[in-house]
Amino acid sequence: MEFFFFPGSTYTWLSVMRIEALAALRGVPVRWRPFNVRAIMQEMDNRFLQGKPLKYRYMWRDIERRAALHGLDWNGPPEHPVDRNLEALRVATLAAAEGWGPEFARASFEDWFTHHRSPGVGGHTAQVIGRLGRDASAILARAEAPENLARIEAETDAARQVGIFGSPSFVVGEELFWGDDRLEAALDWARRPTLPTPMPPI
Repeated sequence: MEFFFFPGSTYTWLSVMRIEALAALRGVPVRWRPFNVRAIMQEMDNRFLQGKPLKYRYMWRDIERRAALHGLDWNGPPEHPVDRNLEALRVATLAAAEGWGPEFARASFEDWFTHHRSPGVGGHTAQVIGRLGRDASAILARAEAPENLARIEAETDAARQVGIFGSPSFVVGEELFWGDDRLEAALDWARRPTLPTPMPPI
């Protein structure tokens, strides 16, 4: 199963903190794929929650309910939006390429939601890298390299090609599942599809 996620997505916190344990229980391998959901949303003229206080109110309460359901620590609404300059995305993409993607994603989301240290803001991404025992300066430099920026473009284009429009998204073959509340369904589909026909093409 492919796990497409954006480091500044609120609902993605729920999936990042749960996916590995759930996938291990079902014996489903997961490929973590950071991508630039903002670019896709801008192309779709999707402004998410800007100027929509009632939806913001609902989102935070919904996340709090789901956190309680899954036994995740909730420390009140963190700052949002975050990672405006895509620093956390660049590091997440590099980490995925170098084999420590899940480790960085979990640490970054925990920092954001538990300790309210926002990704890509005020040096917090460098602090996360340092706490993982890695050289923050070297990693931030590699994250800015042209080959890593090209990876972001490639992963974002891969998301476009399968019809992804939000984060988190889960892809099994050609089948797309969107939202944390579809994580279990995607894992079950990876074990045994329940429809005989493929997902319609874009």
